[in-house]
Order: sequence, then structure tokens, then C-alpha cells
Amino acid sequence: MSQKTRATILVVDDEPEVRKLVCAMASRCGYRAIAAGSGQHAVAAFQLSPIDVLITDVVMQGMSGPALAERLCSVQPSLKVLYISGYPHSRVVGKYVLERGHALLAKPFDVWELEAKLREILAPGSATWGNSLSGSQ
Repeated sequence: MSQKTRATILVVDDEPEVRKLVCAMASRCGYRAIAAGSGQHAVAAFQLSPIDVLITDVVMQGMSGPALAERLCSVQPSLKVLYISGYPHSRVVGKYVLERGHALLAKPFDVWELEAKLREILAPGSATWGNSLSGSQ
């Protein structure tokens, strides 16, 4: 079984259409995708199933993506995190994502960009997080 078919991805976005699309893309790439519409729902899902990668929007209602990642990584330091944002050059993204060396994919992105980024951060021997900015701008 390949790394892709074993990896479980938790997709967190407060926009239902984005969440469904990213889950469908991850599934198409061979990953098991679990959806959550908020940070609170993501914490509950995280407690029920082992997660390999957290894909989260940066800015969400309630708990932000960086706050969610910090919370989950405090429990599972090996958790890989991929932020997605429609505002990749914003101050929030710079401060809480890029300055800390976390992986980021700019919205909109396609299935090939998502697959490449997931492959990069899940590669054996890779750092916990990538630091490259990908996607359309």
C-alpha cells in the first residue's frame, strides 16, 4: 500500500463548497479525507481518528487555522500541516504561516498542485512543514 492510500487528511474550512472540493481532490489523489467545518469539529474528528495531515484555512470563524494547528500539534507533534488561503500575501499569513516555515497553498489551486504539495510534505525524511508558496496568486 502506498503512502497516499495510508495517509488520512483532515480538511478544515468554514466554506462548505471549498471543504467539499478539497476533500474530493484529496480523495481523487488516493488519500482518505475527513471534513470539518470548524476548529471545534476538527478537534472532535482528530480525537476519533488518526490524522497524518491537517489542511486548514488560515482565517475561519471561531478558531483560526493557526490556533487549530497549534492545538493539534501540541497533542501530535508529528502532524503535518498545510494551510490554504485566498490571501497568501496577507500579514496574518506572513506572521502565522510563512515566518514559522509552514506549508501554504494559495487558493485557488488545482488537484495537481494539491497532490504535489501533499507528496512533498509526506515524503519520508521531509521536514514537518514545507515553506514554499504554491498555487495561483
